[in-house]
Amino acid sequence: MTPHTAPTGGNDALRAARLKRGWRSQEAAAKGVSAAGREALDDMHFEVAPRTWRRWESAKPGWPRDDYAFALHAAFDRWPEDLGFEVPEGWQREEPPPDEDDVRRRTFVSVTAAALTVGPTPPRHVDPALITYFQEQLEGHYRVDMLLGPHDLIGTVSAQYELIDRLIRVAKGETRRGLLRVGAAYTALVGWLYQDAGDMGAAAFWRGLTQEIALRSRNPHLVAYSLVNQAQVRTDLRDGNGVVDLCEAALEKQRVLAPKVRVMVLQQQAHGASLTRDRGSVDTLIDQATGLLRHVEDDLPWGNACRRTPNYLEVQRATCYGRLGLGREANSLWEQLLSEVPGTARRDRAVYLARQATAAATAQEPDQAVEIAREAAQIAVDTGSVRMRRELDTLQGAMRPWHDAPIGQELAEVLTAVDERG
Repeated sequence: MTPHTAPTGGNDALRAARLKRGWRSQEAAAKGVSAAGREALDDMHFEVAPRTWRRWESAKPGWPRDDYAFALHAAFDRWPEDLGFEVPEGWQREEPPPDEDDVRRRTFVSVTAAALTVGPTPPRHVDPALITYFQEQLEGHYRVDMLLGPHDLIGTVSAQYELIDRLIRVAKGETRRGLLRVGAAYTALVGWLYQDAGDMGAAAFWRGLTQEIALRSRNPHLVAYSLVNQAQVRTDLRDGNGVVDLCEAALEKQRVLAPKVRVMVLQQQAHGASLTRDRGSVDTLIDQATGLLRHVEDDLPWGNACRRTPNYLEVQRATCYGRLGLGREANSLWEQLLSEVPGTARRDRAVYLARQATAAATAQEPDQAVEIAREAAQIAVDTGSVRMRRELDTLQGAMRPWHDAPIGQELAEVLTAVDERG
């Protein structure tokens, strides 16, 4: 055995380092290295899952991805090759880049520059037909997002927004107002893509830009839409009261709001209610939104998920039920809904499957949960959606009672590929 190869009984070097730090359990070690990684990487969402740590202490720990390696070094002052990990053939360590050159942050800065172009724009004629062009492109971006996930689209959509921004600066009258409306849809999409990719700081920036455009437009529909976008970020941060606050602000002028906008606000407020454990409000809000759905007849270029997504509001209800711990109710709803998800919505299907699997586990159906998780895990690998991986982490928590049982080990094997891809 070479000095850096784990013995057949498990990775004793990592286990010894863990115990030396006073972390008596693998779960405590995962939390400790997560905290060290968040500080070292300046990433508040960085996390090492307990199942990942268990794999690291196994006889075949594999080789950790770069951010995990930096977190391990921050926690133990030792690199993976000195902690019992199997060194890939021909591998050589490169010096870690300085913090300011972090690849993820560099990407955000370069993309954000598209939204902050400095300097005057030369006068030019802006044809109103460009509004239709950008709207049609937007529909294509929505479809591609459902198939590929966030990473391949961020640069493309933000570059198009840079052009829209330049045109807004010189356009006049109705053309300018139309470009503001479509521009808000583009910034909201970039914000969503970052949210799906797990970068909540970048998501909040682009959601804030959507709100700026909305206020400049003086359009009440767009202002309410921008508040819903902010509420979506708060939902992912699990701030239920913050979600409700933003949605109530959006509904202050609900008499003038288009039905579609009210649908968006009400369903998002239901998510806030689920986070505050208010099941009655969840059903009331979803039912109110359902009553408005048949009146949605507008040409607003954003917020069309309620028309594009089959059973959109029941999907929200099932998600809220799952968050409330209503496993049987949520599982039953997901079984009905998933049969109608089109093949073009592959990424959404995986998210729904992961949520159904969690509901099945909550309903004490672990075998069903693992079977459902298989398909979701494969799509998570293909798309690289961090949001989807978080759904699978939630499933892992729901399956904790079966952690030491064969079905729990089976789930760990299913999710291994997701950990390696992440």
